[in-house]
Amino acid sequence: MRAWKVYLQRLPDEFGLPVTVCHYPPGTSQWNTVEHRLVSVIRLTWRGQPRVSYEAAVNLIGQTRTRRGLHVKAVLDRRNYGKGEEVSDEQLAAVNIKPHAFHPDWNYTFRPTPAK
Repeated sequence: MRAWKVYLQRLPDEFGLPVTVCHYPPGTSQWNTVEHRLVSVIRLTWRGQPRVSYEAAVNLIGQTRTRRGLHVKAVLDRRNYGKGEEVSDEQLAAVNIKPHAFHPDWNYTFRPTPAK
């Protein structure tokens, strides 16, 4: 979570706009209506199809269409990500994050870093 916060800080710094993050509480993904509706349609799309590779799974997901016209776009990310990258306390302290009053551990806003 430390690295995620440090890297996400780059977005408001680059565009000069605040970025608000709101997480669903653990175990409540069914509250996300888009995800809930989409997963069931994806399962119907790839029913009976072998998932022999990442490409096959991504292609099957990308073929998904809902009755209401939602088209799914899926892209395989082949980048390599380093493991165990350390984030120093100084890097984390430089993150300009403001917790919200309601559930500050789930809801917070990243603001652009002030110019020095």
